[in-house]
Amino acid sequence: MRVLVVEDEHKIANAIRKVLEREHYAVDVVYDGDEGYAMATTEPYDLAILDRMIPGEYDGLAIVRAMRDAHIHTPVLILTGMDGSSETIKGLDSGADDYMVKPFSLNELLARTRALLRRPKSQTGTVLKAGDLKLDTVTYSVTRAGKPINLTSKEFALLEFLLRNQDRPCSKETIISHVWDYDADVLYNTVEVNIKYLRNKVDEPFDKKLIKTVRGFGYKIDTK
Repeated sequence: MRVLVVEDEHKIANAIRKVLEREHYAVDVVYDGDEGYAMATTEPYDLAILDRMIPGEYDGLAIVRAMRDAHIHTPVLILTGMDGSSETIKGLDSGADDYMVKPFSLNELLARTRALLRRPKSQTGTVLKAGDLKLDTVTYSVTRAGKPINLTSKEFALLEFLLRNQDRPCSKETIISHVWDYDADVLYNTVEVNIKYLRNKVDEPFDKKLIKTVRGFGYKIDTK
């Protein structure tokens, strides 16, 4: 999953980046509202974490409003140093999905991140399934027909993305933007190689193949 963090306090931004990357999220961090606005309204994200009082023409609430005006329904978590119910109401009224007051626990941030990422998906809960294939996003375990499958962190992230978009073709460009970091220099061949590795583990030992190639476009998980 790909997360945008817009936070001008570098120490906080980097702490959020580290804890999210440790949980296998791809994280982009920007430190001012104008760049945050540009990223949030032009790049595909699964979640945006926005500081309320970010410097620039666009503060956190202005970014949320711009996203919603553009019909971008990415879940948004607002961070603020200002406490009080009126501030929370402003944040939620602007179109944000959740609100956290600084200082906050990184463990709580992770819990809220997981909850928000589950909310808009067609598959809810911590276990994603396709036929006899199961992936647990909490224990990072994968099984097929009850047999454990050992994946690298990148293979796991790739399989999770395909499962969350089950039956929908995913282009190589879209896969790169969600599975690899925004600044990573990743070629289409890298996606092809990782798909091959994934197929060797998830499909080859079994009669029914789940990872399908959509010619001229990309890949998808398909149980048909």
